Amino acid sequence: MRDFSGDHRWLSINTATIRKSGGKDLPLTEIIEACVQRGIRAISPWRDQVAAAGLAEVSRLVRTHGLELSGYCRGGMFNAKCLVLVVGGLPGALQGKPEHKDIALSRTQVRDGIAELLDYARQVRMPLAIEPLHPMYAADRACINTMEHALDVCDELDPQRTGAIGVAVDVYHVWWDPKLRQQIERAGKDRLLAFHACDWLTPTTDLLNDRGMMGDGVIDIPRIRGWVEAQGFAGYSEVEIFSTGNWWLRPHDEVLDTVIARHMTAV
Repeated sequence: MRDFSGDHRWLSINTATIRKSGGKDLPLTEIIEACVQRGIRAISPWRDQVAAAGLAEVSRLVRTHGLELSGYCRGGMFNAKCLVLVVGGLPGALQGKPEHKDIALSRTQVRDGIAELLDYARQVRMPLAIEPLHPMYAADRACINTMEHALDVCDELDPQRTGAIGVAVDVYHVWWDPKLRQQIERAGKDRLLAFHACDWLTPTTDLLNDRGMMGDGVIDIPRIRGWVEAQGFAGYSEVEIFSTGNWWLRPHDEVLDTVIARHMTAV
């Protein structure tokens, strides 16, 4: 297991973590500059932030500062090695109007959709990473909710383990799973494509927008990272925190400095 205590070489910032500063929107250009000032080497920006700042300007800043991208968010999260899939749930549920209640049908449609996408992904050499989301999101955001289910899909669609498909491990979504270590070992190096960190607060005030800073909640993040790295994973730990009632109300400098400190002590 890598030692993070001496530096933040393997820290990546999902820019949602500081999309607001003191409760006000923070432009992506300022987010990038703040990260660069602190020696953060990778980011994962969101499409709406890129659109607001302008793709050309964001690309220029990324290239000028030599930043790497661990992700590109929404409508699929793109990192340097894979396309991360948040697969969806019941059609219409996210808008509060589900078209049906047949979650088995949704899961079949998700599998079929991934299978269709996989052929193209192989052609362009862009591995697909299925991100299982916490069961609380089964209806509206993702009907693949465990590592076991995600890996079952991987095994069905890629039984030869060609590296074309794998999983993204977000501790917020999978920490509770009694089979987590077993399934991480089952995944192995070739199917562990991304690692995301934050914390689960107790009590939580919002299931979506009350993610905790690492070390403030109940997730044993170093233990999970140890399981992942024992299989050979050596990529970025991407910090992704949605926090309308806490961290988004604070100055972004404070948030970033806290992220760096916690990455060294709690990840």
